Amino acid sequence: MAKSPFMRPPDEDSNYQVGDPVEVFCDHEKNGERIRDWVKGIVVQVDEKMVAVQFRTNVYLTDGWMVPDHILWFPFDSHMIRHAKKDTTRPTGYQTT
Repeated sequence: MAKSPFMRPPDEDSNYQVGDPVEVFCDHEKNGERIRDWVKGIVVQVDEKMVAVQFRTNVYLTDGWMVPDHILWFPFDSHMIRHAKKDTTRPTGYQTT
């Protein structure tokens, strides 16, 4: 984990780890239209204060600009990010009948 200067000690108990599936409330594309709703992404980086989430779809900043690398950063305590719900409808191949 990269070290960066800070005013107060960071919270050591981060809820997010690299590779965690998450949902983010942001502007994104769905079926060719731009909407503001929850979209799934993957945590790609965690530092002392922020978590980076990458998406498979185009995402937009609040001022309307598309994010070219599909990565948005959020503070740990942001209400715009949450852990993704498990998708129970998709078969995993390990289920027994």
